[in-house]
Amino acid sequence: MQDSHARVYAAIAAIPPGRVASYGAIAARAGLPGRARLVGKLLGEVPDGMELPWFRVLRASGEIALPKGSRGFREQCRRLRAEGVEVTNGRVALGAFGLDADVDRALWGMPGF
Repeated sequence: MQDSHARVYAAIAAIPPGRVASYGAIAARAGLPGRARLVGKLLGEVPDGMELPWFRVLRASGEIALPKGSRGFREQCRRLRAEGVEVTNGRVALGAFGLDADVDRALWGMPGF
């Protein structure tokens, strides 16, 4: 496995329960800014036996990328809600549940939106 791929998988694995991250945020944390599409590609190619919290990765808008109503969409919503993440119409408020939500709150003193 390429080092860059391992870094992407490690960044996804590091998303804590109850938090989400965008494809772009994962790419940046893996040292690959601007490579959001690579993150999506790699999520579709997870090596056998590797367990990742795939459901915690969303579009930059906070939307679930899977087609609404699909089996995967419903599963992602279910898993996120089980961790206390609010999902409304297939979208998560990144300001409240994103990896950097606590940093924003500390800096700006306001809840996520």
